[in-house]
Amino acid sequence: MVRFTPCVLAAAAMLTTAEAFAPAATTQRSLTSVSSRNIVTSSNSPTILSDMLTQTELPAKLYFPKDKEAAKYLGGVKIGSRKLTVITGASSGLGLNCAACLAKTGRHFVVMAVRDVEKGKRVAKEFGMPEGSYVVMKLELGSLQSVRDFVSNLKAFKSIRPVDNLICNAAVYKPTDPEPAWTDDGFEQSMGINHFGHFLLTNLMVDDMAKAKGARMCIVGSITGNTNTVGGGLVYPQADLGKLQGFESGAREPISMADGKPFFGAKAYKDSKVCNMMTVSELHRRYHDSTGIAFSSMYPGCIADTPLFREKRPWFRKAFPWFMKYVTGGYVGMEEAGERLAQVVDDPECTKSDVYWSWNGGAQQVGRWSPDGKPRGAGGSGGEIFENAQSDAVRDRETASKMWDLSAKAVGLTEKGKPKAAESS
Repeated sequence: MVRFTPCVLAAAAMLTTAEAFAPAATTQRSLTSVSSRNIVTSSNSPTILSDMLTQTELPAKLYFPKDKEAAKYLGGVKIGSRKLTVITGASSGLGLNCAACLAKTGRHFVVMAVRDVEKGKRVAKEFGMPEGSYVVMKLELGSLQSVRDFVSNLKAFKSIRPVDNLICNAAVYKPTDPEPAWTDDGFEQSMGINHFGHFLLTNLMVDDMAKAKGARMCIVGSITGNTNTVGGGLVYPQADLGKLQGFESGAREPISMADGKPFFGAKAYKDSKVCNMMTVSELHRRYHDSTGIAFSSMYPGCIADTPLFREKRPWFRKAFPWFMKYVTGGYVGMEEAGERLAQVVDDPECTKSDVYWSWNGGAQQVGRWSPDGKPRGAGGSGGEIFENAQSDAVRDRETASKMWDLSAKAVGLTEKGKPKAAESS
């Protein structure tokens, strides 16, 4: 049972509900179309990759070996026994901190899947990621074609070596937009990028990852999608997929919400997180036994100063971190959050499938005061990893199965989401 005090509710209402209803002069933005960049192949010449790969870490011409021993070398970079780990949204925030953490362990070769390749290369160096520990590749989750292009280029780059880990981290949050913005494929951006893009990506990667021993796939979740938490159950609006009327109608413009109701930016994000966490459970149910892949979700804690809140007003960005540190106890710093996400694919103890990982309490109550004068136990800094409980709505198998089938149809997969090979155009 969620426990709270009147002062906490009042503060939460001030920082969230008021912000959601405040007028904002925002400009509707749509994602730039991503043109298809082909891989050129010939039986008499090496494979040449386009600018989807960075040019500083890789030679211009890449030779892909056929034998397993030689395949330890990807694009001229020796991988050896390191895990091949893909992270979406790895050029900022949680994804970047996770990528840097994994690269510095020496146990992972990281594929940074990002919208802006040049930015990805720059921040990787700024964060001190060792040379030869990563590569930056283009991925625009707001374009289904870009997702397919990414998978094709990734498979060409790595040759026969399978991907060991996939972390689906990238997300957008547009709580103050009065009108929806649309992806290249006509989906509302929060659902299109956070859910549909990742849904297609995970399905296209299942067959390849099944070839790796101990493979893990993690989709970042959120307490905002779980109504059994303070942030998800007491802060308006609550996540609610309804009967998936919007998905049943195709989920494309002018339909902006999963339940078919009028657009509400803050709810659109929460709904997308419900879909993310449902996708994990469905992946586990459909593919864990046959592939051995461990499918999981996680909540890193409230990274109150994350770039995810960049569209919030300046007063909110200043007040929210203080509120989460000293009132709810749910605050966690960016570096620690990155370490937590990295732990899910690196720690030998995190091999169980269909788990929602959390730390330092389940965010189902306000933190308890500790000797240092700060509240603890609400999912914030510190604590050990544990298997958290999701809300009944997230664990609703009937709705999750329906969500899966409608999502598979929306992104163009075969019947009932059966993975099919990525197409090389």
